Amino acid sequence: MLPDWFLDAKLGIFIHWGIYSAGDTSESWAFFNCEISHEDYMAQAKTFTASRYDPDAWADLFVQAGAKYAVLTTKHHDGFALWDTKANKLNAKDGSPAGRDLIGPYCEALRKRGLKVGLYFSHLDWTHPDYASILPKKDQPHDHAKKHTNRFGYPQGPENPAAWERFLEFHRGQLKELCTRYSPDLLWFDGDWERDPEQWRFKELREQLLSWAPGVVLNSRMGGYGDYGTPEQAMPVSKPQGPWEFCVTINDSWGYQKKDTNHKSVRQCIRMLAECAGMGGNLLLDVGPKSDGSLQPEQVDVLKGLGRWTRKHSEALHGTGAGLTPGLFYGASTLSKEKNVLYLICFDRPNGQVAVKGIHNTVKRVSVVGGGELKQQMIGGAPWARLPGILWIDVPESALDPDATVLKVELNGALDAYTGPGDAVTHNI
Repeated sequence: MLPDWFLDAKLGIFIHWGIYSAGDTSESWAFFNCEISHEDYMAQAKTFTASRYDPDAWADLFVQAGAKYAVLTTKHHDGFALWDTKANKLNAKDGSPAGRDLIGPYCEALRKRGLKVGLYFSHLDWTHPDYASILPKKDQPHDHAKKHTNRFGYPQGPENPAAWERFLEFHRGQLKELCTRYSPDLLWFDGDWERDPEQWRFKELREQLLSWAPGVVLNSRMGGYGDYGTPEQAMPVSKPQGPWEFCVTINDSWGYQKKDTNHKSVRQCIRMLAECAGMGGNLLLDVGPKSDGSLQPEQVDVLKGLGRWTRKHSEALHGTGAGLTPGLFYGASTLSKEKNVLYLICFDRPNGQVAVKGIHNTVKRVSVVGGGELKQQMIGGAPWARLPGILWIDVPESALDPDATVLKVELNGALDAYTGPGDAVTHNI
């Protein structure tokens, strides 16, 4: 069962930082897709200085944004580690001008501010000499002509099970380092798709991780042995089953790319956050620092703007659950833990009134979060026949928030909502 901190968080910050943060290529995929040679891609390590890396400033900004946790890439698919791993020399301390462990200071900075520590780790490693050594069993008979032609992901000759065993030992060794040295609250995995769960031995790995870092939360990219789902880039339209988190970039790229200036607006990020919370999930919003560790100014501005809204409306986000069924209110909504306070998030400017359908409860009071009480009236329906009317709420221009207005509806008892097709009233009182 997931801990309350994760279910209540609603907002986390994703950080993609590595040798690709020079800004000229995408993270790892650039050499995998032959956009750049592997040699030229790895040479970017020479520019990875971390000279302006300030994890305390990062953590302060994340708190200001309203986040409750953050997830930093410890190692992407390229195999370059941000901590001084003992498993090889391909790391920030031994293989770049940064010359030091970069994960420890991040963990310390987050914990000083009460943020939960998340660490991203790619299962696959397209640079390790033993990784591309076996083929996935699910794809037998193997079809090299169509599916397994990439030398970074798959062997181009005979399979080598002994090499795969060496890679698994390396893989477990790095994960044990991360768990025992940094005690993460969350491990955010990626890159599980090139092998079968049985080849990765994910069931065994889950048990190992929980022994190395008791209580750690694991995302879904564990071949069915994770704790929560991770839809990516495309906002869910219907509520995913089980606990979940939507990961998305502020612009179009995970890591820093000089050419990508297509940043989302503050209002767009607020809307994504509200819609995730309204379906009971979290938003993991990604930023891409530069090689020197400095954050992109446009992304800093977005996080600060987001923070203005989250501070004002914290009660409607943190610690709440999914709100009304779609169709009862045309916007996102959340529900308090006691289920007797409903928060309605209005993305667009109401034309005088806001309508809410399907509420059987008596409404005790309606107000604006951060403002005063509003006039409200239940009209229509046949409550004696369990057919509710429509709650109409007057929302004057003076009550509106510049980004998204939140209405607080206090109910008499836990929410009792109607979602039926309507019916004939066969008796009156």
